[in-house]
Amino acid sequence: MSHPILSEFDIVFAGGGATACVVAGRLAACDPSLRILILEAGQHTLNKPIHVQPYQYPFNQAPTSTTVTFNIGNPSPRLNGRAPIVPSGRCVGGGSCDSDNETVMAYTRAPASDYDDWGVNGWESENLIPLMKKLETYEVQPDHPTHGNNGPIKVSSGGCEIGVSDEFIQVGTTYHKRHYADDTNDLETCNTYSPWRKYIDGTTGRRSDAAHHYVYNQAHNPNLQVWDGKRVKRVIFEDKRAVGVEFTSDPVSCPDADQSSSIARASKLVVISGGAFGSPTILERSGIGAEAVLKRCGIQQLVNLPGVGENYRDHNIVFVPYLAADEAVTMDALWRGESILQESLAQWNSSGKSLIAQNGIDSTIKWRPDDEELKAMDPVFQPRWKEFFQDRPDKAVAIFGALAGYGPQLSRPLILPPRNYMTAGYFTLYPVSVGSVHINVTENNKEGMDFTTGFLDDPSDIVPLDFGYKKTRELFRRMASYRGEITAGHPDFPEGSAAACREASGPVDMNAPDIVYTAEDDEAISQFHRDVVQTAWHSLGTCAMKPEEDRGVVDARLNVYGVSNLKVADMSISPLNVGTNTYSTALLIGERAAMIIAEDLGIDCMDLTRAQFK
Repeated sequence: MSHPILSEFDIVFAGGGATACVVAGRLAACDPSLRILILEAGQHTLNKPIHVQPYQYPFNQAPTSTTVTFNIGNPSPRLNGRAPIVPSGRCVGGGSCDSDNETVMAYTRAPASDYDDWGVNGWESENLIPLMKKLETYEVQPDHPTHGNNGPIKVSSGGCEIGVSDEFIQVGTTYHKRHYADDTNDLETCNTYSPWRKYIDGTTGRRSDAAHHYVYNQAHNPNLQVWDGKRVKRVIFEDKRAVGVEFTSDPVSCPDADQSSSIARASKLVVISGGAFGSPTILERSGIGAEAVLKRCGIQQLVNLPGVGENYRDHNIVFVPYLAADEAVTMDALWRGESILQESLAQWNSSGKSLIAQNGIDSTIKWRPDDEELKAMDPVFQPRWKEFFQDRPDKAVAIFGALAGYGPQLSRPLILPPRNYMTAGYFTLYPVSVGSVHINVTENNKEGMDFTTGFLDDPSDIVPLDFGYKKTRELFRRMASYRGEITAGHPDFPEGSAAACREASGPVDMNAPDIVYTAEDDEAISQFHRDVVQTAWHSLGTCAMKPEEDRGVVDARLNVYGVSNLKVADMSISPLNVGTNTYSTALLIGERAAMIIAEDLGIDCMDLTRAQFK
């Protein structure tokens, strides 16, 4: 079956998410003669308000959104029979332009030891820290030893400060008795309360994403091309050498377009960068994967690689809503589109300031339990604590944060009357549970996805969530803006329980006793978590960078085992979980991949290090 060949390129990227933009942008800036093509199923994001105005991030998660793909997981008994939904980026720039892998522009970095734990040659933290610095401009504190001050990605405090966050820090440092630190992203500090910085340009107030800062700013280079609305079907091989990709118009982005296939040839390299969902499924459609999966789908096997699509990991997040004082500054009126919106937009357009340049999350703690808290937690967590956390003081168990508003990005949004809200968010960083992503053939012979999240499969994974509910509730009820709980968004406590939710006229005293929970209350909290726990939009691991015999998919230089001229570069290569919102890691993988590819192609790496964007 012949397909029209549209053009010849040197490098073709299958997927145009955050990492692809970094790699393609760096290589193009370094050698403008390289003919580079990015094929992205989603649409362009250039200067579109929903992508560049920070406050709009929840709207990318609306059920009608076409900027994300809603990947539906298999129903799980651990989630009370729920089929969890995990969105992934579907636009140029991927998660850096909507709100999935970035999780709402929150600037977080993993401890350096996370990368050392990968045990992969060339990916040790000492090799990666210079790249972490190279990619960012840390506007909060210039000349910080572990932060960058000249990179394309801007990090700031956002457009204005929100008082709810100050309250969260104040209660945390007094009632919760943890220290304050201005920076918990120095690659080692944790368990202190701190401001939560953002991927927002402090001058323009715009979101700092990979598409605008690595690719769109090189519009002067005709050799760097981005074709949107193009879905990559498979990689084309000649004698196990990747020579191009077959693609079609994407049915979601281009519903009326001709669905016939075309081919883009790559003379030097094909890079798969479809993310934790796209990359393993492109490989499987190309004949690379486990025999049983390919046979089930009627695909002839090219390479037996049983690790493809395995090792799926994520973080588990829960959002719990509270009533806030009428005078509190929150994002609610903005998200409802009330009259304040026009005023805020005018201010943002003139100065880059106002709530438009906000995500509503200004404070956080990377939390580790102290001895007292450990004793209060279910003993099921103890072995995990001893084996993984106890002797690694830089690794947090969970992140707690305060959101000024009730975000529409939640898995089970409530219809609430117009007023001010605040939301406790808590998510676990190193869950034990692991899932998988594979292609499947549905009953009507169409391609589907066999996706298992694994959420809460390991009994130790729910314990920090159960504790997180109790601890954040104690923090919130001591905050000055607290006006009670929203019953429908909390566990269904038995009648007469001392833990029952209610409205309040103000906070409890800082020294008030903690709520006492009965065994029945504890069961209600666990059931609540099984009903509402959701993805943190941090999917990774499905094309793991590990030895082939250890179910790895790519080697240390990102080459797919068993074939040539084919690499994977995105979050799917991460062999283990990372204690961070994953945007920082996606950018980092992009910078490292650009160096590797430049070396492979004989481009002077020093040039790459110096390559600046116009």
